[in-house]
Amino acid sequence: MSEQKLIHLVDDDDAVRHSASFMLRHAGFAVKTYTDGVAFLEVAEEAAAGCILLDVQMPRMDGLEVQEQLNARGVAMPVIVLTGHGDVNVAVKAMKAGAVDFVEKPYEKQTLVEALNRAFQRLEERSQRDLLVDEARGKIEHLTPREREVLEGLVDGHTNKSIADSLDISPRTVEIHRANLMEKLGATSLSGVLRIAFATGIGFEGKVTD
Repeated sequence: MSEQKLIHLVDDDDAVRHSASFMLRHAGFAVKTYTDGVAFLEVAEEAAAGCILLDVQMPRMDGLEVQEQLNARGVAMPVIVLTGHGDVNVAVKAMKAGAVDFVEKPYEKQTLVEALNRAFQRLEERSQRDLLVDEARGKIEHLTPREREVLEGLVDGHTNKSIADSLDISPRTVEIHRANLMEKLGATSLSGVLRIAFATGIGFEGKVTD
């Protein structure tokens, strides 16, 4: 049985929480509910990965303030905000702050499910990118300092000869380092080398970004 996609439902309205969670569970999602934004923020940084379904109009802290706190704390789960009918200004502010979508209340089941599916697709794509970056970083770390210098020369578009001149070594030595780094990176072409380098941030002032 495949693992269910998790939704963190944040809404202060008891009736909405109960009805929405029932509907979403019936649609095949796993749901955790929170009585308001403050309650969710207390556990957000340790919460299991999923999609956040966030009401805007809540006491103590509204949805936009919760979203701001999530961003500040580095909680990167996709957010869908629930807005009042015609509340376009709020929806725009939420999406500028990083929300992937908004759904107006009262909402149709299909509209909400489609928005959630888009959010989970984005989460999956981001997870895959993160895995690729982590893999690329691991490969880069196995390079010797000289191989790293040769790699940075390749990223800057230099030929073997110009790399050799800049490092005060022979072109043949550059070829050897180049072959070794390609083997360590698991790349069979220059384009493959460049994809790995760019994934880790090499090429931006010659450094790996954090």
